[in-house]
Parts: sequence; C-alpha cells; structure tokens
Amino acid sequence: MKKYLNHRNVAMLMRIAALAGLTQLGFNISPVFAATLSRSADVSGTVSAVWSMIGPFCAIKDWLPPVGTCTETGSSPAERILVTKDGKATFIEMQTARSEAEHSYSYTFKSSPLPVTDYTSTLKVVAKGDGVSTVTWSSTYVPNAGKEHDARKALTGIYESGLASIKAKFSK
Repeated sequence: MKKYLNHRNVAMLMRIAALAGLTQLGFNISPVFAATLSRSADVSGTVSAVWSMIGPFCAIKDWLPPVGTCTETGSSPAERILVTKDGKATFIEMQTARSEAEHSYSYTFKSSPLPVTDYTSTLKVVAKGDGVSTVTWSSTYVPNAGKEHDARKALTGIYESGLASIKAKFSK
C-alpha cells in the first residue's frame, strides 16, 4: 500500500476531496433556471404595413390592450415607461437592439411588477406570403422562485392579447 501513496497520489486524492466538498456545497444552492416563451400570429398585412404600426417603440400603447400610456424618456438607448389603463402597474423597458431591415426590436425590463428577473424580449415581423405576415413575440426570463406558473401565465396572457389585437387591426 505504501508504494501507492506517493506525493502525486496524495495530491490527486486531495484535489478529489476538494472537488467532492465543492460538489456538496453545490447541493445547498438553489438553481436558477431561465424560461422561454414564444407566441406568434399570422396577420393579414404586408411586413412593411405591420411593422409601421407596431415597430415604433411606443406604438405598444396602440396595440397592447392593458397599456394606457407609453412615454419615451428620450435617453439612449431608448427607454419607455408603460402605465396600465387602471394605473396600477408601471413598467420601465429599455430597447437593447433594433433592426429596421429585419423588422424587429428587443428590449429588457429595467423594472416591472411581474415576478421575473433577467427578462429579455424580441418582437419581430416576417413575411409569410400572399400579403400575410407573421408577428412573433418571444422572451427569455428567470421566474421568481415559487412564481414560475404565475410568471408564465401573466406573460402568456400579455403576448396573446397583444397579438390578437394586432391581428384584429389588420383583419379584413
């Protein structure tokens, strides 16, 4: 047994023991998992027509039913302050990317009453064909612990009501 316990083997055993200790510590840490959400709707309108209606950063007040007001702060990057129609909720959102060529923009929450952190979202319009476009609203976020269902339900409701409103504005 002595010949196997040279300084290399002892050093390796110490590293294994240290890693095992770190692994044990890891079991006491709550993992944080990102969630994703994506909803799409086909709209009877060309990409340019749909984008001209929903593309301006504060146009959200015109197509997202719960939003009462949208105020751009004039900062760079662009920020908007959304207040719900009932005045009970305020969102501060910062635009993180924008492409007129790709008919898309992305934004993140600076503050929100929703039970999420690290929220990043993208709104995009693509041509489907024959004067029909597809609007996709997608996001990644980390739901607050114990609020996973509430976060998903709230965001799904927001996305679906917004997409339904966009679709209705272009229905024939």
